Amino acid sequence: MNRILLFAGEVSADGRAMLRGRRAAHLLDTLRVTPGASVRVGMVNGPRGRAMVATAGPSGVELQCRFDEPGDAAAAPPLDLILALPRPKAMKRLWAPLAMLGVGRVDIVNAEKVERNYFDTHWLDPVSYEPLLIEGLEQAGDTRLPVVAIHRRFRPFVEDEAPGLYADHARWVAHPGGALRLPDWGSAAAARGVVAVGPEGGWSEFELDLLRTAGFGEISLGPRTLRTDVACISLLTLAATGRNR
Repeated sequence: MNRILLFAGEVSADGRAMLRGRRAAHLLDTLRVTPGASVRVGMVNGPRGRAMVATAGPSGVELQCRFDEPGDAAAAPPLDLILALPRPKAMKRLWAPLAMLGVGRVDIVNAEKVERNYFDTHWLDPVSYEPLLIEGLEQAGDTRLPVVAIHRRFRPFVEDEAPGLYADHARWVAHPGGALRLPDWGSAAAARGVVAVGPEGGWSEFELDLLRTAGFGEISLGPRTLRTDVACISLLTLAATGRNR
C-alpha cells in the first residue's frame, strides 16, 4: 500500500480522519507508525497529499490530513478496456491489476462464448469489486476509480453506445491469431485508446465483424490463446509502453 485512500465522508472539516480495520492494521503492523509520522494519503476521486499521525494504538490510527497535490480525477487515464466477461474467478483476479495499470473505463460485455450464468457473479457488484479497485489504486498511488459499466447485450453496445463512448479513441480488438501486432500508439493521432478483449475461446466472426464496422482494428499477441487476465495485462502494458515512447 503506497498511498492510504480515504473517502470524503471519512475526513472532517479540519482534516481529521480516524482509521480502523485494514488501513489501520497496515499503518500499525507494516509501516509501524508512531505519532508524528508522515504518510501519503489521497481522496478517492480527488486530490492527494500527506497526513501526520496524530494518535496510533489498538483503537485505531488518527490522521491529520492535508490534501495539497493535484488529484488524478480531473483527467481519465488514456487507456480503456472492453472486456467479454470471463469466469468469475478470473474477473476477481483482474479488478486490482486494472486499477494499478491505470484503466480509465471498463465496459464488461456479453459474447457468444460467455456462459450466461457468469453475469450472476457477485464480482460484478460494486460492493465486491470496489474494494479490489481501491487496493489497486493504493498500490499504484493513484486516486481515480475506473468507471465500470455492465452490458448484457453485445450488439446494442457496439452499435449504439461504443461509437459515442470511444469517438476520440484509437480502437483495437484483440483476437488470437490476428494478423497485426499491437501498433505503436506513440505515433497515433488519437489522445486515448481502447482495447476490446474477448473470451478465452475468442470472439465469434459475427462479433468481430461488428467491432470492425465500429472502427476497431484487429490485433494479436501472437498465435497463442491466452487466459483473459494474462491477455488484458499484457495488452494494456504494451499499449501504455507504446504511448509513453
